Amino acid sequence: MATRAASGAVAAFLDMLAAERGATRNTLDAYGRDLRASEEAVGDLCAAGREQLARLAGQWAHLAPSSVARRISALRQFFAFAVDEGWRDDDPSTALARPQTRRPLPKLLSHEDVAKLFAVLEEEAASDSPAAIRMLALVELLYGSGLRASELVSLPLSAVPRDAPFLSLVGKGGVARMVPVSSRARNALSRWLEVRPQGSKYLFPSRNAYLSRIRLYQLIKELAARAGLDASKVSPHVLRHAFATHLLEGGADLRLLQTLLGHADISTTQIYTHVDAARLVALVNARHPLAGEGRSS
Repeated sequence: MATRAASGAVAAFLDMLAAERGATRNTLDAYGRDLRASEEAVGDLCAAGREQLARLAGQWAHLAPSSVARRISALRQFFAFAVDEGWRDDDPSTALARPQTRRPLPKLLSHEDVAKLFAVLEEEAASDSPAAIRMLALVELLYGSGLRASELVSLPLSAVPRDAPFLSLVGKGGVARMVPVSSRARNALSRWLEVRPQGSKYLFPSRNAYLSRIRLYQLIKELAARAGLDASKVSPHVLRHAFATHLLEGGADLRLLQTLLGHADISTTQIYTHVDAARLVALVNARHPLAGEGRSS
């Protein structure tokens, strides 16, 4: 069996995540911290046994369940890699008890809420103000195509389709994907391109290269207030959630939704099945003929 120094094994694992899975810098940093903290507790991970790993639960008792879940995920992936590399003959990570965690459901916008936002956007854009037209284009892409805020603000001008109804972009982890653009969004983009300042390679330019995520966040909050909505419940990310939830309600396939959102793992997309299930339960409770009626045996 091949051997590897503890610190070298972790470094090799992180290199693999970056090269083969396109892991982001934040993910690499977090996994690196988690694995090195585990090394401090049990010693060389390539030599650690099940009993040593089982004791980690007590040492992690002060951590949030989400942090424990991430550490367990890092260790399980590391040990699978160690076995593949021949550094170990066994995978002791089954000794790690997975904590019961619940991913928080995203904040929801109803169809009526979205309609209120677009009523304000369209009324303001009718003035032909460049700022209002830009805002209309931004929200059309957030809600109509489900872009992440970081993807949207940094879109290069070259990503805008000429004939095909798609945006080409590079998302999380450097993964390229094609994103469909609705007729509404294409019309808004055409209007924006007519009044957009020239001389920048970005679709939404600013003095600092392109519109910042913070400024986009502020603009969405201000729009929500003008539309009479609770601004604390509206953000670029919430509009992305609305895009996904409303598509699923309309019958979209979960795998298709995964592709549209640019999720590497289907488990990330599955949160929307819980959102839709919650909506269906509420609908039955509110609209079923027997809702609210007592039943005797």
